Amino acid sequence: MKSFPHLSHIQLIHLSFVSLFFSILLFHAVFSGTSAAHLFRLLSAAPASVSLSCAWCVLVSVLYFYYTRPRPVLLLNYACFKPESDRRCTLEVSEYFVRRSNRFSGESEAFMRGIYLKSGLSDETYAPKFIFEENCEPKFEYAVDEAREGMFAAVDAVFLKTGIDRRRIDVVIVTCGGFSPAPSLSSLVVNRYKLKPEVKTFNLSGMGCSSGLIAVDLAAKILRSSRKPLYAIVVVIESISLNWYFGDNRSMLVTNCIFRVGCAAALMTNDQALRRAAKMELSHSLRTHHGADESAYRAAFQQEDAEGYTGVALTKDLIRVAGLSLSRHIKQLAPRVLPLSQLAHYLYSAMTSGGDSKPAVPDFTTAFEHLCIHTGGKAVIEKVGQVLKLRDSVTEPARMTLHRFGNTSSSLVFYELAYFEAKGRLKKGDRMWMMAFGTGFKVCSLVWKCLKDSPDEFDNPWKDCIHRYPVKAW
Repeated sequence: MKSFPHLSHIQLIHLSFVSLFFSILLFHAVFSGTSAAHLFRLLSAAPASVSLSCAWCVLVSVLYFYYTRPRPVLLLNYACFKPESDRRCTLEVSEYFVRRSNRFSGESEAFMRGIYLKSGLSDETYAPKFIFEENCEPKFEYAVDEAREGMFAAVDAVFLKTGIDRRRIDVVIVTCGGFSPAPSLSSLVVNRYKLKPEVKTFNLSGMGCSSGLIAVDLAAKILRSSRKPLYAIVVVIESISLNWYFGDNRSMLVTNCIFRVGCAAALMTNDQALRRAAKMELSHSLRTHHGADESAYRAAFQQEDAEGYTGVALTKDLIRVAGLSLSRHIKQLAPRVLPLSQLAHYLYSAMTSGGDSKPAVPDFTTAFEHLCIHTGGKAVIEKVGQVLKLRDSVTEPARMTLHRFGNTSSSLVFYELAYFEAKGRLKKGDRMWMMAFGTGFKVCSLVWKCLKDSPDEFDNPWKDCIHRYPVKAW
């Protein structure tokens, strides 16, 4: 059945009532041989019959709406993986690894050092294990260990915090952009937690930093499509071990400087009975794909360099593509979330602008109390702030997350969400916009409604350092 995502529950009831009422009239006219005009005259002459018919239609419409309405999508809880302190990737550790590996030219070493110092990352981010091993060669076993360590720690924490029996899990979605072993990572989760044979598994790869939100959106669509209570576990991870670049192509060396270890897991359900226990409810989701444009498609591209080393090239066009794609994305998002005053202002601006002038950008802070934006890098955060006309206080969580954890790829929005909670900023009824970019080029948005105030949780990754933030990152 086709849904109407832009209509409120009351509007859906009204639509159901009107549709049912006129369907009854049409049905009666066709099968009784009575003309529609004569039928309306009869109804106008018998108001009591009309009232009874309307009451019957209202009753049937309410029942129809109740049994066919989309089920709520609730975020019960989430957890972020935080490696041990001996895995911290300081500038000293990075330079020692680069020199010890004896794989980079002096020019590449100097280039990466410059990128690191300007990146906005602190010395408290985390690197994969092979960086600290005697043998500097990343191997398949390191990638598997990296995935196991992050996924199991995050999923264990989610089960502990929610108290949900793992045998109740119906859906497992794992996303990892650059590592796709066989059996899949979702099968690894099923095996580890001995999930039931009926569990449905999905494994996403190659979708870049937006794949975390894409995985949540996929889980939401599955949950909304079911009439029975379901539980979905979403695991968001990126493997750095096999994606380290050992060549001298500068566009590929940037990823070595900003990507760091991270993983998050989230438990979602459509069970309305657990609403009191849930943290947030998903209100809207939007995904746009801009890959038809060649420059957008190749803005972040995995390829081999001239020496045969594989890496991800971040082109100079990436920031322009991100800004343009975001502008197109918010044109579709705005009508769903903005208040009427902002929509009217934007429409008037669009109608009166001409020539070189552009329509005024809507103020999205009037629609959301909190913006959880993509922390892909210093330039990306600045571009998002420029496109959306955001104050520094709004982009603060993104800048601080980049500073403390680096770019953890698809899990980055969950570390940023944890920052909001550690600061105690989320209040019941608040609205939050999560937004992330992905290779291809994709933009994904999730809109959440907070169902409770920020809790003080033992495993919040910011718990031991939040008192030091915000800091001057750049």
